[in-house]
Amino acid sequence: MSLRTRSDRWIIGGVVLLALVAICALVVPSGEGVAAPTAPPSNTAEPTISGRAEQGRTLTASPGSWTGTRPISYAYQWLRCGADGGRSDGGDCTIVSGATRRDHRLGRSDVGFRMRVRVTATNADGSRVAASNPTAPVAGPPVNTAVPWPRGSTLVGQVVTAEPGTWTGASPISFAYRWLRCNSAGGECASIAGGTSRNYRVGQSDVGRKLRFNVTARNSLGSVTMISTESAVVTEPLPAGAIKLPSGEYSIPAVSVPSNHRLIVSQVQFSPNPVTGRTRVLTVRVRAKDTRGFVIRDALVFVRSTPRVTTGGDRQVTTTDGWVTYQLAPNGNFPKPRRGYNVQFFVKVYRSGDPGLGGIAGYRLVQVRLAS
Repeated sequence: MSLRTRSDRWIIGGVVLLALVAICALVVPSGEGVAAPTAPPSNTAEPTISGRAEQGRTLTASPGSWTGTRPISYAYQWLRCGADGGRSDGGDCTIVSGATRRDHRLGRSDVGFRMRVRVTATNADGSRVAASNPTAPVAGPPVNTAVPWPRGSTLVGQVVTAEPGTWTGASPISFAYRWLRCNSAGGECASIAGGTSRNYRVGQSDVGRKLRFNVTARNSLGSVTMISTESAVVTEPLPAGAIKLPSGEYSIPAVSVPSNHRLIVSQVQFSPNPVTGRTRVLTVRVRAKDTRGFVIRDALVFVRSTPRVTTGGDRQVTTTDGWVTYQLAPNGNFPKPRRGYNVQFFVKVYRSGDPGLGGIAGYRLVQVRLAS
């Protein structure tokens, strides 16, 4: 058995005592104590949004990354921003009422806007706010931004094309067409049987009318139908030999009038009018047109008083402007001019070579006043 000396015991005891003093110095604070440091939330990675920016879909917010005293809680507020996405903090965006959950289902009111989410992080030491980047503009059912219009000539036999205009909305967008026949003012439109292609060939039934079409734009989120602007009034091609007159009218030869149209006596002028004597030559001017409104040249004109009280008035040819002029001389049967009486004339315009009582001839009864 080993024996320790008294000096050994003093050495060991001293070491133990020094150790106890050191421990106490570490455990017992000096003065009035030291406060623990505060750490309010601090954003280190901005919030993000996941999901497709389309009406009817749901966007989900992630709060991003934060430092600070734990625990940290998060509150959300969705924002509608303009085309430029708004300021980085969303300060110039519009708050979406009631949209305070982490998820937000996009509705019609969101279409066209870019969405942000503003996250408020809170712990025992305070709160801080950070906003996400904006989404792409929220897409919805098709929205028209430039009106549809019919392109092409509206002459019979020509083809017009439906231009759908421009549209926004979720892609892809498809189009369907329905052609309409309207009155000359573009109203009272009715569907054209079989007119469901983008192209439409103008027919005889369209003459004197305007054309329009309905276009239906469709995407995965819905469909919208819109009516186009109106075309010009449908006309037939200019006949052979057509000449534009200074008046803006067109003159055509009588041979260019088709059998399904007729000549008409469009105007008759007398000079003098009223007639005040029985010996003065009466000037009669007659103008010929057809039922389409073209001025007719090279047509024959016949004028005769009924009963026959004048001479002259047969087989003169209309000029380029459609007029012919006769000098009719009163004969011995011409009535004495007196107030309230008239002399009647029969006028016929016809085409050389046509049957005497047929063809495309036009007829008119007119009268000139007598005055004493």
